[in-house]
Amino acid sequence: MGMNVGSGSEEGEVMVDINTTPLIDVMLVLLIMFIITIPIQTHAVKMNMPVPNQNQPPPKPPEIIRIDVDFDGTIGWNGEIIPDRATLEARLASVAAQPDQPEVHLRPNKLVTYKVVAMIMASAQRLGVTKIGIVGNEQFL
Repeated sequence: MGMNVGSGSEEGEVMVDINTTPLIDVMLVLLIMFIITIPIQTHAVKMNMPVPNQNQPPPKPPEIIRIDVDFDGTIGWNGEIIPDRATLEARLASVAAQPDQPEVHLRPNKLVTYKVVAMIMASAQRLGVTKIGIVGNEQFL
């Protein structure tokens, strides 16, 4: 049983549809030829890097100043307790005055109030300390 679409007459009408099978075959052959002829792409960037000089000494590691803030707001400077804010600001000013500033690592306890940590960071910024970072963030997870 077939389905006759169109007019109901049984005359031998000419089919006007295009046969796309040869067209698809030609397109597939062209696609395969195109893929074969494309050069293989390398995912590398060619750069002219400078050759290291063997006479230069290795760079010295940066000096690190560790500021610890305990849970009660006690501030430590490389393990030494800082008694008040004026002493802290004097030490931060001496760090900011150096031409090659050492790195300042601020390590707050997770129980300390934000006010104390913000005060230290604001003082460091106001005095001109540029290399400051908060370390020990894994305790806040």
